[in-house]
Amino acid sequence: MPQQKFQRKTPMKKNTQPLTTKENLIPFILITALFFLWGMAFGMLDVLNKHFQDVLAISKAKSGLIQFSVYIAYFLMALPAGMFMKRFGYKKGIVMGLLLFAGGAYVIVSASILQSFWSFLIGLFIVGCGLASLETAANPYTTRLGPKETAEQRINFSQSFNGLAWIIGPIIGGLFILGNHASPDGNQLHSLIMPYAIIGTVVLLISIIYIRTPLPEIVEETVEQHNTTGKVQKPLFKHRHFVLGVIAQFAYVAAQTGIFSFFVNYMTDSKLTPHVDKETAAFMLGLGGFGLFMVGRVTGTFIMKFVRPTRLLAIYAFMSVVLLPVISLRIGMVSIVALFLSFFFMSIMYPTIFSLGIKDMGEQTKRASSFIVMAIVGGAIFPIFMGWIADISSMAIGFFAPMPCFLFILYYAVKGYKIRA
Repeated sequence: MPQQKFQRKTPMKKNTQPLTTKENLIPFILITALFFLWGMAFGMLDVLNKHFQDVLAISKAKSGLIQFSVYIAYFLMALPAGMFMKRFGYKKGIVMGLLLFAGGAYVIVSASILQSFWSFLIGLFIVGCGLASLETAANPYTTRLGPKETAEQRINFSQSFNGLAWIIGPIIGGLFILGNHASPDGNQLHSLIMPYAIIGTVVLLISIIYIRTPLPEIVEETVEQHNTTGKVQKPLFKHRHFVLGVIAQFAYVAAQTGIFSFFVNYMTDSKLTPHVDKETAAFMLGLGGFGLFMVGRVTGTFIMKFVRPTRLLAIYAFMSVVLLPVISLRIGMVSIVALFLSFFFMSIMYPTIFSLGIKDMGEQTKRASSFIVMAIVGGAIFPIFMGWIADISSMAIGFFAPMPCFLFILYYAVKGYKIRA
């Protein structure tokens, strides 16, 4: 008998590359601060649906226009922002985003004084244009501020501060917005004036800091640097992993926005046992839901030292698929726990999909980044759809809707991310 040879499996090596380099540390800190800023904006956004449903007596579907206004701005602004940065650089793109963010906040202040829902949506649209510009710059920028091997870890680390801000945002919303009703003169939206006036002023001051602070401009790889075989680099949409990454990001943001937006509605549903009032639900959203979201980001960054990002993404997507029916069945505390756990398992999806989608894109990175940011338009459409389902059936049934989104992300994590020659 011939002697059988057994090959010992090579154990997965720990990634020993540093998160960033010494020369990139200060830029990395400054860029990471931007993730905190737009996390605060989105955290406050997710308590507004219930607030407007109550004070203006609008439907759940119509309240979805709040998210629509921000996310449609991402779709419309991401590509122009990418073109702007391709010509003028990342730093000027960041400053433009901050100025738009501040300007939109001040429009919201004016809309709140006028008690105009539609003017409020215009202000949110301008804020969304600013956030789209910031994300188009900051996401690819942070992946380049250190070794290529730790790009996924680096963007997840930066996004952890985004998660921290998402905790604080709903708490601020619960204290200053949901906890306040009409002013003595009958203004139903007066509670929005102070928070957005402060946000606009702070963001404006931060834009001045960025104008006065030197930041290194990251030069994208040329075609020759990227493609060592000498072949001409493929057109952008011929990169299968990028195209599927855009679809996966659309699916993720759609699912995430729907779940985040209607958390307060779910927790205040009188048919749920136990259920809470909207102020308590806002605190639970911040401390519980977004707390687990941040824990997921931080632990995910660490786990990626030992587990491939794609494998971790697949596990988390599978768990999200499993949890949604449990939430929809409304089985008391079991469903509530499942809802909170869904925040944890969504935590790493956005930055990981983003990093995988722009991987090895060379000089096309900025343009590819713009299209992946445009995919955030999923968040514009889905809350209206999910709210419509809730209006004609129940909020619990509405939580079945994100399941196909997570199934596609599972496919992307298993197969779709692979780069083909």
